[in-house]
Amino acid sequence: MATNSVLLRSGQRMPLLGLGTWQAKAEEVEKAVEAALEEGYRLIDTAFNYNNEEAIGRALKRYVDAGECKREDLFITTKLPHVGNRASDVEKYLTTSLKRLQLDYVDMYLIHVPFGFVPDSSGENPAKNEDGSFVLDETNHDAVWKAMEKQVEAGHARNIGVSNFNMSQLERLVAKSKIPPATLQVELHAYLQQPQLRACCAKLGIPLTAYSPLGSPGARLHFQEKYNFQYPEYKEPDLLEQPVVKTIASAHDKSPAQVLLRHLVQQGIIVIPKSANPKRIKENAQIFDFQLTPEEMLQLNGLDIGENGRIINFLFWKGVEKHPEYPFTLQE
Repeated sequence: MATNSVLLRSGQRMPLLGLGTWQAKAEEVEKAVEAALEEGYRLIDTAFNYNNEEAIGRALKRYVDAGECKREDLFITTKLPHVGNRASDVEKYLTTSLKRLQLDYVDMYLIHVPFGFVPDSSGENPAKNEDGSFVLDETNHDAVWKAMEKQVEAGHARNIGVSNFNMSQLERLVAKSKIPPATLQVELHAYLQQPQLRACCAKLGIPLTAYSPLGSPGARLHFQEKYNFQYPEYKEPDLLEQPVVKTIASAHDKSPAQVLLRHLVQQGIIVIPKSANPKRIKENAQIFDFQLTPEEMLQLNGLDIGENGRIINFLFWKGVEKHPEYPFTLQE
């Protein structure tokens, strides 16, 4: 998979395919990372907020110590948490993540979200108001970014980027940055294709990383169980059951998931599908041995339903929409 990568400004190459680990519990993620590494994955994406960095660190250490690959062959991404969005805390949270991952540096460190919460006494979770809403914190992107840049200079992060930023937030940040963001990681799939944001990133020379590239079929249940938050259901079918996707998959003797991933990587977009199932991890890797036709690409482009396709709007964090840096337009 070495050639299936994107060249970053730093000169490092970032694989087009990685393993996403959001919603993956510690006990299952260790096995998932091992399975992915065996299948040739080299990009592993995690975050402080996922509470699984230690398990991922164990799997990575075992693999490298066994001589299966060198550390420099891996591309490890983690993220500054929502309770760490202040300049004074960047180094503290990255140091904690490095310790948990058993690494000297990460290949990519992202600001996870553009808004911030005040941490509770543990420093791990947001503090809450009496009504259950989260205590909002001031968030100064420029100051946080300068602290991120210092982590590159210190050798703790090879690249830095942002996640879940909107177009104006990204443009503001780039205008004042010494080191421009190496990637923007956002929700991106056939129902939410974000053409304006993509055009903006292309103009700025910032590669996109797509999370939930299969439409995150398990997200609604996750939010319901963890936050007691009910998302409205799509009017359209689940992406993996979408007739257009299934027809194209059949034509190539591929699965719907492979077609959805291929649609993105064929446009130079990095994808990080999450799976803890070794069979699906293997299947998701088999997307570089076929090509979608221009007509098929157009058909898949036509599935975009804009903001109605967004699943991850963070409203499960009560009161987040009142933060001045909340990045999305709320649907009526």
